This record gives sequence, structure tokens and C-alpha cells, in this order.
Amino acid sequence: MRKKKAERRLSSPDPVYGDVLVSRFVNAVMESGKKDVARRLVYNALDLAEERAKEEGVEVFRKAVNNVAPLVEVRSRRVGGATYQVPVEVRPDRRIALAFRWLIQYARTRNDKSMANRLAAELVAAAKGEGGAIKKKDDTHRMAEANKAFSHFRF
Repeated sequence: MRKKKAERRLSSPDPVYGDVLVSRFVNAVMESGKKDVARRLVYNALDLAEERAKEEGVEVFRKAVNNVAPLVEVRSRRVGGATYQVPVEVRPDRRIALAFRWLIQYARTRNDKSMANRLAAELVAAAKGEGGAIKKKDDTHRMAEANKAFSHFRF
């Protein structure tokens, strides 16, 4: 066994909104270490989302993340040669990470001019309870529900 458990590093709040969640989202959007590009993209998306939803950009973002974050997921578990999809609860950190990943993934597949527009559209849709990321969450929940019979194989 390992000597000790690695401790979680807390991310610092972002400079504009003073919000830790936004700063974590910027890090999730970032590619090739280009944080400045990612920041500009996220801030523009939040401004656009604010215009479209007629409410505070950060509130739209928080609502979207809460709506997309899954409560349960399925994990593969091998038992005697057979692989079962076992439903398990999702840890709070992983919930947020999955929500970010899905929002970004479905924003990238949207048809729009700029990534800021796509991200804003996905955030607004998710805040309303629609869009690709919400569909992904519903599919995940449906999978867990369908495999409820195997929940006694929990780790």
C-alpha cells in the first residue's frame, strides 16, 4: 500500500468573477497550456450566455453545471468471466469533472462560428435542461437504472 494519500490541491478563484468553479472550468477548456486563450473564451461565452438567458452569466453557468452533473454512472466489473455494468454513485469532484467534460465536448460538436458562441449556446441549453450534455446525463442515468440488478456487485 502507498505511504499516504495524495492531498487535493485547491484551485484559486478566477480574477474576473472570483469563483473557483469558473477557474476550474477555464482549466478544463484550456488546450496546450494556453490559459489566456481559454480565459478569454470562457469569459466571452459567459457574456454571450448572459445576453441570451437574460440573467447573470455565472448563474447560467452554475445552473448548467448542476443540471449536467450525473448522480450515478456505470462501472465495468468482472465477475467469473462475465463483465457486468455496475451502477455506482459519482463522487462530488468527479460529478463536476464529468459535467465540464460533457459541456465542452458537446459545445465543440455544435455548428456555430466561434467556440465562445458554441459554449454559450451549450451553457444556455443546459441551464434550461436541454442540449447534448443533458442528453448524455440522461443516457448515463438510464444505463444505471437498467443495470440496477447488478448493484450487489459493488466494489
